[in-house]
Amino acid sequence: AASGTRVTFLTGLALLNSSTGECQVDCMPFTVHMRELDQASIERYLRAETPYDCAGSFKAEGLGVSLFRSTQGADATSLIGLPLIRLVDMLIKEGVSVP
Repeated sequence: AASGTRVTFLTGLALLNSSTGECQVDCMPFTVHMRELDQASIERYLRAETPYDCAGSFKAEGLGVSLFRSTQGADATSLIGLPLIRLVDMLIKEGVSVP
């Protein structure tokens, strides 16, 4: 288990402008420092949220955040699947008005 450890997740992102052929690619690291957890705490979390289909077997957008001591990274949305801050930067670079 990751109890008490530091785990870095890497989320890839690519944006293709089909008009120009320009392709932007990036990889966003996001680090989670896990709390020290006893087996009973881990089992309670797994029963409450059943996160078996998620990277790291926790849901950062739900109760999984209770497992974290701290987080570190430029875009927290990368932890739940799509780095939205970076995506907006890419869209703006391609001339898309956001919002």
